[in-house]
Amino acid sequence: MKFITFKKTDGSTKAGWMENGLAVDMEELSDGKLPGDLLTFLKSHQDYYSQIETLRKDIHLSAKGVYPLEEIELRAPIPCPVSVRDFYAFEDHVKTARGKRGLEVVPEWYQIPVFYFTNHLAIKGPGDTIKKPEKCDWLDYELEIACVIGKQGRNVTKEQAEDHIFGYCIMNDWSARDIQKQEMKVGLGPAKGKDFATSIGPWLVTKDELTSYRRKDRYNLEMVAEVNGKLLSRGNLLDIHYSFAEMIERASEEVTLYPGEIIGSGTVGTGCILELGTEVHRWLKPGDEVELSITGLGKLSNRII
Repeated sequence: MKFITFKKTDGSTKAGWMENGLAVDMEELSDGKLPGDLLTFLKSHQDYYSQIETLRKDIHLSAKGVYPLEEIELRAPIPCPVSVRDFYAFEDHVKTARGKRGLEVVPEWYQIPVFYFTNHLAIKGPGDTIKKPEKCDWLDYELEIACVIGKQGRNVTKEQAEDHIFGYCIMNDWSARDIQKQEMKVGLGPAKGKDFATSIGPWLVTKDELTSYRRKDRYNLEMVAEVNGKLLSRGNLLDIHYSFAEMIERASEEVTLYPGEIIGSGTVGTGCILELGTEVHRWLKPGDEVELSITGLGKLSNRII
């Protein structure tokens, strides 16, 4: 299923799912038996599935709580997640990004998957505009995939991790590279170079929809980025060095993970201007349209202002 959060013509923001090209308001369709936001839904989603299966048997355009896509605006599927951890899991990206700074990959990178916390209160969705920070001249996108936790767990092993994943979505970790470059010299971060916006969407795809793409503990998902219609980045989730199971194992060490937390993959190889170089494409500027596409997960577009 593809779960969504959307804005209706009356200005209200509701949650539900996509059904045959239609948007379903699950709270309205169920007469209030299902919650009106995905974060609440995720906390007890196992208890709601039987109701959903019953409701899905009779969904049509004239049904209560069912809307054509042209009458709604998709928002970030989880507008305010519990947290966002972003990992650094693609070896090609690590090698190239560090190489641009004259650095080699440190041995520790091959020993443990590492991450940073970004701002879970600065989430953007499909179609949202991204404001370029005033002090930033080197604005960049990052082509990533994220998983969303659907089951509470602590010290989760990689063998158990699959049971804790609810689904996946596209993620764009917007980056102010000049600000990031300055603050990283201190040896702590990134922080202000990253905390102004993170885009996710256009929907949250349950993991069962990706079964045909699964290859052992990874997925054969092509990842593409375009700026103003020009193809810049192309990669595949198969190339990831650390699987999401390994990331979850690391993230949950001595810490409880809760439904609604987001785990980002980090940038796929070639998945940002920092890697490609400004000889391939200049840094982003107001007016630019950035579109990320991932097999099975849709397209996520945002315009810079």
